[in-house]
Amino acid sequence: MLAESNSATGLERQLAVQDLNARYVEAIDDDKLEAWPDFFTEDGRYRITTAENAAQGLPLGIMYATSRAMLRDRVRALREANIYETQRYRHIVGAPRVIASEGNAIRARSGFIVVRIMHTGEMTIFATGSYEDKVTLDASSNARFADKTVMLDSRAIDTLLAIPL
Repeated sequence: MLAESNSATGLERQLAVQDLNARYVEAIDDDKLEAWPDFFTEDGRYRITTAENAAQGLPLGIMYATSRAMLRDRVRALREANIYETQRYRHIVGAPRVIASEGNAIRARSGFIVVRIMHTGEMTIFATGSYEDKVTLDASSNARFADKTVMLDSRAIDTLLAIPL
């Protein structure tokens, strides 16, 4: 059931989520990781887990952060401490389906595919799954993730998951 607010229609809310996800993956794909935490509210939660874990009710996942500050620390570690083979991603994100909408909160789900491009030029499908998002709109209808769960279709990750999905 969708409860519409006076500030935005259902279509406007869907487009707000779609635009937020597009800008989010563009920052990752263009290696602008320092901008990545800004897509979240101050206490925004980010989690990567698997569909298998979710089906079994297992709350922990592959990556978990409970604030924008933790996300900034993650980026700092990627830039300064972690050692991993040079690579980049290209995301393909499907249109979001708004599951629920009330007040300034939107729950939505979007499918995604991530292709990993290695420094050699080799490309492989790295991950598929869905984004399970809780998005909040401020008074100016600016959207941010209050909660973003990356639900992977497979539990097999063939290499270090260094870059956010």
